[in-house]
Amino acid sequence: MSLPVLFDTVKTTNGLYIGLATLNKPEALNAVDLEMVNLLLVQLTDWQDRDDIAMVMIDSRGDKAFCAGGDVVSMHQAMHQASGGRDKGHQESVDAIPEMLKSFFSQEYRLDYLIHTFSKPILVWGNGIIMGGGLGLMAGASHRIVTQTARIAMPEVSIGLFPDVGGSWFLNRMPSGCGRFLGTTGASIDSIDALYLNLADHLIEHASKTQVIEALKSLDWDSCSAQNAAQVTQVIEQFQITNRPTGNVEKHQNLIDQLDKQSSVSDYIKAISTMDVQNDKWLSKAQASVHYGSSITLHLVHQQLKRAESLSLTECFKMELIMACRCATYGEFEEGVRALLIDKDKSPDWAFKTVEDVESTVIDAFFTSPWQSNDFPLASLGQ
Repeated sequence: MSLPVLFDTVKTTNGLYIGLATLNKPEALNAVDLEMVNLLLVQLTDWQDRDDIAMVMIDSRGDKAFCAGGDVVSMHQAMHQASGGRDKGHQESVDAIPEMLKSFFSQEYRLDYLIHTFSKPILVWGNGIIMGGGLGLMAGASHRIVTQTARIAMPEVSIGLFPDVGGSWFLNRMPSGCGRFLGTTGASIDSIDALYLNLADHLIEHASKTQVIEALKSLDWDSCSAQNAAQVTQVIEQFQITNRPTGNVEKHQNLIDQLDKQSSVSDYIKAISTMDVQNDKWLSKAQASVHYGSSITLHLVHQQLKRAESLSLTECFKMELIMACRCATYGEFEEGVRALLIDKDKSPDWAFKTVEDVESTVIDAFFTSPWQSNDFPLASLGQ
């Protein structure tokens, strides 16, 4: 039985190596689980420390998806077993957090942070579906390639979670209002949008991947990571597609700016709900997602982006771990996954029917750590 992540090293012409990590669960659209995260953490840490590794590349098997997100079905099972039919609402005890979810989110955020801060060039080949946890793997890489089939989203509003895996960081660094809009609506974007939003650096034909790797092998690799990164960029630019249309997000930038002028969650959702979406399939889907989504998530997106404006990358991941583990005990995340992916009735029994029903004390609790400072799982992150 093969591992869910395959590792290899490709020798370059001057004797150094390219580390290649390939997500290997194509039947599950390469959705990441704890085993995959741990395998990647160990191997990437090793490659970062090795003098003979010049750069790292992360790609995937299968043509449908780079990574469709985290394995939320397994998370649902763990939450369901831990909840035991208890009433919805926050559980103050750390013991109420399912160990599987605490371990997964802690390790996933460590991995994403490692990619953001990796000391060598790290290239991610984003082909097909890239959602949730998949975007976490891609967003922090030094060289982010998308193909023409890339379909990217942070659709957590539909399952009662929130845009995590560093979303607090990268959504706030998009053109004006775009991060808030995408996090609130879970709107799907393509490769053109990804370039505009600074989620990707280059658009390349998927069929060119082997040629790109061959070109990278022939580089005169140096001991200087900055020099190596510049060389990687020069190689990639030779293959990129330059003739690009205008994407949905850029086309609607003025509207997104106008929406962002609504300071309260209630007014923002009302503005989205009253958008003129006639003959605009993309806007129509975004509007429908808000109507379907969790009122708690709609508040969480607003708060996480507002609070993260002054936070470092490390602090963003620490905040997200608190939020994710609170979601694991509240019941909203469990119910959202049940309705969309388990029973598939698409009729979630959300805790609140409208955003106006959600009290501020409910949302504040999602940002209150259940741990003492010395027990916090990510206490050493960034040190």
